[in-house]
Amino acid sequence: MNLVYKPIDKGNFEAVVKLSDALTDNQKRCVASNAYSIAEASVHPDNAYARAIYLGDTPIGFFMVFIPDEKSTAEGDDAFFLWRFMIVPDYQRKGYGRLVLDHVAKLAKAHGFKRVLTSCGMVEDGPYPFYVRYGFKENGDKIGDETVLEYDIDSPSRKPSQEKTPT
Repeated sequence: MNLVYKPIDKGNFEAVVKLSDALTDNQKRCVASNAYSIAEASVHPDNAYARAIYLGDTPIGFFMVFIPDEKSTAEGDDAFFLWRFMIVPDYQRKGYGRLVLDHVAKLAKAHGFKRVLTSCGMVEDGPYPFYVRYGFKENGDKIGDETVLEYDIDSPSRKPSQEKTPT
């Protein structure tokens, strides 16, 4: 299960955008399309870190995190935030999602953060149970109608995989 995380570029843009089409209708309600996410990343170039998730040469998903900097922290956005995350259904429930979250946690830690936040709606076929199994916990906050979840990177309750530290 060796995943590779590639920047979005001219060579993979169309393939990454099309990944959103594979999601179920309920899953599409839980996460913005990859096209929208890539566009949003382009207007937050100092904070958005977006990557296509590959298994070998096959794109199987996408994630985007918000990495705070001095300016965003001064404006109140000081959390390392898993902004978008999706894996196409054919590759779900095979351990890839956990590997991606391990990667995100290592990325956060490499940037000096001790926790990762994310949010999700409470819908059927949504990601909430997956995040909780991984070790995320509700922190009592809401973003719109979504519940904010927090993961303590150094928590002994979750042992990350032995994947290499991200770059």
